[in-house]
Amino acid sequence: MKGTDTIRGVLLDIDGVLHVGMQPVAGATEALTWLAGNGYRVAFVTNTTTMKRSTLAERLQAIGLPVEEDAIVTAPVATASYIRATYPDKRCWVISKGDTTDDFAGIPLTEEDAEVVVIGGAEELLSYETMNKAFRLLMKGAPLLAMHKNLYWRTTEGLQLDSGPFVYALEQATGKQAVVLGKPDRAFFEQALHSLGVEASEALMLGDDVVNDVAGAQKAGIRGVLVCTGKYSAGTALPEHIQPDAILPSIADLPALLQP
Repeated sequence: MKGTDTIRGVLLDIDGVLHVGMQPVAGATEALTWLAGNGYRVAFVTNTTTMKRSTLAERLQAIGLPVEEDAIVTAPVATASYIRATYPDKRCWVISKGDTTDDFAGIPLTEEDAEVVVIGGAEELLSYETMNKAFRLLMKGAPLLAMHKNLYWRTTEGLQLDSGPFVYALEQATGKQAVVLGKPDRAFFEQALHSLGVEASEALMLGDDVVNDVAGAQKAGIRGVLVCTGKYSAGTALPEHIQPDAILPSIADLPALLQP
């Protein structure tokens, strides 16, 4: 890949790039250490919605990955910021697993008579009853927000369906378009760039999702690099309209790509 000498900031996806099923990818820790030692500014950008930033940082550190909380940009944090700015004091139903309540501090959270419907990483919570309740609220006028539209991700048991298909189903049923606050939303990437203090032309995004990571970054003016340790496997056909700036076996190969 040409022009790597201009790269000052690196955006890294977490799940499928640094670890798979909380098992570190071989060479990930060494790659992060190399980036820090060579002066690169690093942000970890993730659509993970089941953990608040502090918990996520603690779990990554527990498996040997040197990731600090203030370097993580998450979809729940971006979603909460959007709600505070766009729907202040509105009652919100956040359909998501995990411990992200702290990220939504100050926002009225309720399942009854909600004025805003938010879908995160809900997985088995997205039963017919839940979907139908959300459908009725949307038909009554509530807007639909989605922390992401991921279709699936890779776990130690293999590929697993994510909440994106359920968001698409509600869009089809109601005729509404969800506002997506995580990747591949341009504002999400711009928030990460702002945290690093670098321009889009000075940044590189490394991810395992060709749509949300690579194409999303490229639309924001950031170079997008695909790794083969998560959703994408070497040899898998890519969408014709998306061309990564580079494809790497894993994050362990990133230092070699960045070295002149």
